[in-house]
Amino acid sequence: MKFTIYGSGCAKCKQLAANAEEAANAKGLEYEVEKVTDTNAIIDAGIMRTPALAIDGEIVIEGKVATAAEVQQLLA
Repeated sequence: MKFTIYGSGCAKCKQLAANAEEAANAKGLEYEVEKVTDTNAIIDAGIMRTPALAIDGEIVIEGKVATAAEVQQLLA
């Protein structure tokens, strides 16, 4: 499983990454995290609001910091 975090690297982006990792750990999943901070790459991905989270290439959260529980629901 691959989590991709899109954003500038701000505190909200870091919190979203931490919440995604916590959700995956709670489910016992193996994962990797990629952080995309390049503005052009974020735009090319079709993201208009950051932070955003993609799971295995599919954007599932955009413009907010999802809690670990919310990310767990997306992994179900």
